[in-house]
Amino acid sequence: MADGGEKETKPLRHGYTTGACATAAAQAALEALIMQESQTQATIRLPIGQDVTFDIVACAYASDWASAEVIKDGGDDPDATHGARIISEVFWREAPGIEIDGGVGVGRVTKPGLPVEVGQAAINPVPRKMIREAVEAVLNRYEVKRGVRVVVSVPDGEEIAKKTLNARLGILGGISILGTRGIVVPFSTAAYKASVAQAIRVAVKGGCSHVVLSTGGRSEKYGMELYPELPEEAFVEMGDFVGFAIQQCARQGISKITLVGMMGKFSKVAQGVMMVHSKSASVDFGFLARMAEEAGAPEAAVKEILQANTAAQVGDQMQALGCTAFFDVMSGHCCRESLREAGAFGPEAKVRTPLEVETVIISMKGSLLGRKSMTNVV
Repeated sequence: MADGGEKETKPLRHGYTTGACATAAAQAALEALIMQESQTQATIRLPIGQDVTFDIVACAYASDWASAEVIKDGGDDPDATHGARIISEVFWREAPGIEIDGGVGVGRVTKPGLPVEVGQAAINPVPRKMIREAVEAVLNRYEVKRGVRVVVSVPDGEEIAKKTLNARLGILGGISILGTRGIVVPFSTAAYKASVAQAIRVAVKGGCSHVVLSTGGRSEKYGMELYPELPEEAFVEMGDFVGFAIQQCARQGISKITLVGMMGKFSKVAQGVMMVHSKSASVDFGFLARMAEEAGAPEAAVKEILQANTAAQVGDQMQALGCTAFFDVMSGHCCRESLREAGAFGPEAKVRTPLEVETVIISMKGSLLGRKSMTNVV
């Protein structure tokens, strides 16, 4: 047993990005084309400077074409693309240089704001660079001076994409080929943060000045019902990364942020805790009791809160008492702390442009509990 009575856990196994898999497959396919021999492995250098060998599970070739396939291993990361078939095909081309495109199951960009131009296959800049460098290295090794076309496909990509934010971001027809490091860090916050930042960037490029940040699917649905006039890209699922999403909105010039979520997570935001994962911070029942007092709850109810087990239990108690002001008080605290997080409130405020933050707290059943709005402009 570890200190504190917690069970020891073995280190989580990292995996490899779709970009790394596509690069390994492209390298193997080109070697198969040049050598006219089937390949069983490909060793590539990842952007982090690490050499990794990938198994090639299928390889085929002809005189002017070859293909190789890698099965994506996401490690212990809960990744929608884990187990996906990543296929790279290579073709000789008449023109010099290296052309990289997406085939079946690789999405195509239809909205501005992404690192890939509208109309291009959703293969991000780092994977493109990895593929190009791997292809160039093979051509140089075999002293071949010919143009090459690489097409990356993911046979189940269109189905996998339904589990991602791609459609919201304007990436249609499949998944994105991603990765800046080449490896997938288990349960990494980096990948989720990147998708949140990208979603906000797409909203800004689409002309949105009002963004609705939700903690999950149910709260996002409520936000969409609350603001039916807003375009789809204005709704961003921030998950537990409240502070990060607020900062991104402020940096990118959003003038109104609406936060939609439930009692448990927003009870933390109200006291300035901006990473609201259950493991990141426990509920402060003393703080909830002080808010209840501020809302005019009876003294006996305030004392009861100190003995509660969950924030949801406190919410139920306030509802049963008819003390709806409690949720408005909490919403107000959330607004104030969010403005502070955005750098738009307090003595050290850096954001001088007008910024409005609205907080909407809903119940587990999707009914409104509290709603407040606050601005940094006095």
